[in-house]
Amino acid sequence: MSRHTAPDQTLLKMPSLRAVRSFVAAARYQNFTRAAEALCVTQAAISRQVRELESFLKTPLFKRVGSAVELTAAGAIFFDAAQLSFINIAQAADRIRDDFGNVARQSLTLCCSPAFSALWMSHRLPSFFSNNPNIDLNLVTTQNFLAMEPGVSPDIFITKLSRVMEGYISIPLFCDVIYPVCSPRYLEKHPEIGTLDGLRHGAVLLNLSPYGRAQVAEHVDWGVWMAIHQLEIARNAKDSSHFFNANDYNMLIQMTLNHQGVALGWDHLVMPLIAEGRLVRPVAEQVVLEETRHYLCYRENRAADEEIQRFRDWFTAECGMNVSPEN
Repeated sequence: MSRHTAPDQTLLKMPSLRAVRSFVAAARYQNFTRAAEALCVTQAAISRQVRELESFLKTPLFKRVGSAVELTAAGAIFFDAAQLSFINIAQAADRIRDDFGNVARQSLTLCCSPAFSALWMSHRLPSFFSNNPNIDLNLVTTQNFLAMEPGVSPDIFITKLSRVMEGYISIPLFCDVIYPVCSPRYLEKHPEIGTLDGLRHGAVLLNLSPYGRAQVAEHVDWGVWMAIHQLEIARNAKDSSHFFNANDYNMLIQMTLNHQGVALGWDHLVMPLIAEGRLVRPVAEQVVLEETRHYLCYRENRAADEEIQRFRDWFTAECGMNVSPEN
């Protein structure tokens, strides 16, 4: 004996999607003729569909104002819901076409730190997009590369870990070069910070704290940086520098740009800001950590994929390097 499906009350209560589409177009353009042109139908078809929807809802949706139309209170409520639904449907259709219907379009999921994303990637990604219009990028930022959220499977990591996970090929990149940076205005106002001793006693030092950065090897803050130069910061002395601590490097750089103090700048992150003249180096001293390298790590099982190779070649070129993968 066959079983009958019970009527779906939700679907039965739905108005005609064709009528809703005509209504959304008329509401968006506030004119039936322009709505008809946008949908490539006749003005009479738009009027008929709108009347059908008004009959279904048992209330007027438009007020006629000369040759234009305005939404009634009921029409405004329905337009908000209908427009959002159509946008969601259109975006879902686009994603399906891109992911399943267009084999020529590819995507990559990248993972890097928030600071690297904001201060390095954001300046350079436009050149990748312009040269690779068929590759979409999904960027995920984290400080904890060893514990990714469920469902996140990066194709590429940019990290200080040479072996971030099994099954990835690692390319060694640049090492860390670290030096003080401040805004030109701050240096002009505090010329005494042109020496290390002046930095110790005359500056507001914006300090990168280690909290939440347990995976970052060889953490460098102002105390470490000064110690490498055989100097000590007397935190409790009356003439010692004022400290501000934060584990958000983007915030520290923004405070530096806002003339609030001196931060330690990682060369690969602050170099564009120095080139633009927004930051300067008050002293020439720097710390070079030859053994602390950054790595580009990508999936071994996708090493032959064109999109991986294109990103790898673009990224290493942006780093000023011509390197070959290392296993």
